[in-house]
Amino acid sequence: MDETSQKIIDAAMTLIRDKGYVATTTKEISQVAGVNECTLFRKFKNKKEIVLQGVSQSQWRANVTPDIFDTVKWDLQPDLEMFMRAYMDRMTPDFVNLSIGLRAPQLYDETAPMIMKVPQTFLEALTDYLNRMYEKGKLSKMDFDALAMTFFSATFGYTFLQASFGKKLMDVDRETYIKNSVKMFVKGMK
Repeated sequence: MDETSQKIIDAAMTLIRDKGYVATTTKEISQVAGVNECTLFRKFKNKKEIVLQGVSQSQWRANVTPDIFDTVKWDLQPDLEMFMRAYMDRMTPDFVNLSIGLRAPQLYDETAPMIMKVPQTFLEALTDYLNRMYEKGKLSKMDFDALAMTFFSATFGYTFLQASFGKKLMDVDRETYIKNSVKMFVKGMK
């Protein structure tokens, strides 16, 4: 990837994060990238191609991979706190807003698989963890898929609301939320 193409991609992804796909124009992208619009079209066929190249780059995806959940202690409370914290560390407000901007109908079929990798990774890692806790005799048999989805929903919900509203909606700091919600979740599992 040459430097000019990367500037165009970075400008497009930043604008989509801030304004959404539909509201972002190629004229704005070229202005933010510091190139003229003709250069943009020499490098890329259209806005959609720019964005699809952007979502394929790791810097424009939340780095949620299975290995970030590998530091388990096989103790439910601290392990679930680690899962929640690891997700929230990587799913920043910028990535939340970018994923919202990438859901435009004009490109959703192409971007949805990339967007869904984050929750899929989280859910698979957590379900695997819960199953292994059961195998170790540390949990009773339960519907671990449903529990993982419930836990993810709480994690995603806080992350999404913080990205969308900051302290305007709730004044619960992240660490307090993690500790209290995990405590309630663990209590409900017993």
